[in-house]
Amino acid sequence: MIRVLKHPLAEHIITHLRDRTTKPATFRSLAYQLTLMLAIDATTDLETEPKPIETPLEPFTGQVLKHQPIVVVAILRAGVSMVQPFLDVFPDVSVGYVGLERDHVTAVARSYYCKLPPLAGRRVLVVDPMLATGGSAVQAIDVVKQNGGVSPRLVCIIAAPEGVAEVERHHPDASVHVGVLDRALNSKKYILPGLGDFGDRLYGT
Repeated sequence: MIRVLKHPLAEHIITHLRDRTTKPATFRSLAYQLTLMLAIDATTDLETEPKPIETPLEPFTGQVLKHQPIVVVAILRAGVSMVQPFLDVFPDVSVGYVGLERDHVTAVARSYYCKLPPLAGRRVLVVDPMLATGGSAVQAIDVVKQNGGVSPRLVCIIAAPEGVAEVERHHPDASVHVGVLDRALNSKKYILPGLGDFGDRLYGT
């Protein structure tokens, strides 16, 4: 299942992320804002429970999040940029990292690092700004499941149809949440219209 973020502000942010003249500092700020929107959109089904409180005027029974720890697994390196919004809004978040580097000739990802907290019984969200061929995402979800994660969610800023199809083929139980679904991949496996190399634009490299 794929869910595309539908909001005028998201479209505004994505347009500025695409703009080649956007400076790294602004790019980082925009990426944070869009990830915050995605973090909220990808967790709309979190369970709540009643909590009696006292307002300044009268007793009231509101709703609070049930205790369900969240694990955010960032695909290095650009995925690190998507971690902070989750830490800022949710009360119980652990962070894991999977290092996958795409070979620019073969477009196949190579694993070089993995550090995960306990995953069993937790809501797991795998984050990576770009879903291009889907190879890195599939490998990261493989690792998550091998370590006890169940039905993880993949959260990306921008995706190509080919990448979404690859994830759905290998992991039909993993929902995909994206800021925008672009047209296609070019011959070098870059997303079109895309925004270039996310990591390079994020860090000015």
